[in-house]
Amino acid sequence: MSDLVGELARIVPDGWLVGGTVRDRVLGRETADFDVATAGSAADVARGLGKAAGGFAFELSETFGAWRVVAHERTWQVDVLPLNGATIEEDLGRRDLTINAIAAPLSAVGYVDPYGGLEDLNARRLRAVSPVAFERDPLRTLRLARLACELGFSVEAATQGLARAAAPGLAKVAPERVFAELRRVVCAPAALAGLDLMDTLGVTDAVLPELAELRGVEQSRFHHLDVADHTRSVLAEVIGLERDPARLAGAETPALVAFLSEPLANDMTRAQALRFGALLHDIAKPQTRAVTPQGRVTFMGHDEAGARLGMEILGRLRASERLREHVAALTRHHLRLGFLVHEMPLSRRAVYDYLRATAPVSVDVTVLSVADRLATRGDNAERAIATHLELARQMLAEGLAWIADPPRPPVRGDELAQALGIKPGPVLGDLLAELEAASFSGEVATPEEAIAHARELMASEHIG
Repeated sequence: MSDLVGELARIVPDGWLVGGTVRDRVLGRETADFDVATAGSAADVARGLGKAAGGFAFELSETFGAWRVVAHERTWQVDVLPLNGATIEEDLGRRDLTINAIAAPLSAVGYVDPYGGLEDLNARRLRAVSPVAFERDPLRTLRLARLACELGFSVEAATQGLARAAAPGLAKVAPERVFAELRRVVCAPAALAGLDLMDTLGVTDAVLPELAELRGVEQSRFHHLDVADHTRSVLAEVIGLERDPARLAGAETPALVAFLSEPLANDMTRAQALRFGALLHDIAKPQTRAVTPQGRVTFMGHDEAGARLGMEILGRLRASERLREHVAALTRHHLRLGFLVHEMPLSRRAVYDYLRATAPVSVDVTVLSVADRLATRGDNAERAIATHLELARQMLAEGLAWIADPPRPPVRGDELAQALGIKPGPVLGDLLAELEAASFSGEVATPEEAIAHARELMASEHIG
């Protein structure tokens, strides 16, 4: 990246590296994202860099005059911003935190550090540049939590107070900006610390009020935590399984790791999306809580209600349709494996029914169900956990095998239609679905057996 910085120095010798770029450089962290401030034309600088360094330039913000240059191979990007003020010092004074208010001249050695950011970096401390830093942009309150958990820094007490006062203003911030920061908190290695700080700062109440409403919702005797703490515990277990998948997957670990590493949506992998599933899987428990005449606490229908509510929450945050549907499916099916524990050992039909009903999140939701079970340590917990893990390991192997080689009927649809003398339509579709299940279950193996089975079904009027 030194060549890139050299090109910048040539194109804009009176410019500065600023913000997170300088912070990460001082911390010795690798970065492929660069922020450059210039007293000249951001458009001219961006176009010049794009031409010289083999990238393409485009305007980011007409209002603020910011431009972005992205390498054709997308290995780096540079944001070029006009100075926010008459001088670099004035520009830095309008930033959020002192560690982000350091500039490095492109054509000189050293730093411009009017607010003690270097000292705060050394002390691993987050401190506001000014008393109005969070008022200027309430999103900075969420960014404060994100930086704290990403960097492992503490937050100065006075800065916490300023952030708390400004947090309600998050309601007026563009949802896309909110989700971009929230995603990074949830996906951070220290996500739980980030969520705790969000609570402390009042950010959760402003951004995810439904999550805040889980506090104090008591559960049945099979739970040892209220819904809020249980949710955090499930997320902790998901992160633990992410770090040590062999604890669950055994010989299937390489296949599981490869599967969960696949990109899903919103710049997240399936493993990272699973964290959102953990966060929202019980989100509808407050509205479905009831107590029977015998005093038993229930949450009937919280899975389906939670799927709908999760869709609403992620929709409000402008997450992609794919992520919304994925998390909704995780929530909708998170109880299903637990219900099957009482039917062990499972028939091949029962295995098929589970995998078909939960597709395409069969593997993901199996992992989520294990995290949910591990986080539930009320009455009879140890025996229940052991049994659930036994079934989950079986279903995980079945689910990964299904993904690698999806089941199919032993006979093609056109061949079946011709053999039975029927036309394409719902009846043929139902027959093919049944033949797929029968093939998976080992009940039919050849085209001839499949056609004979289909004839029996039609004759018995089970189909058609």
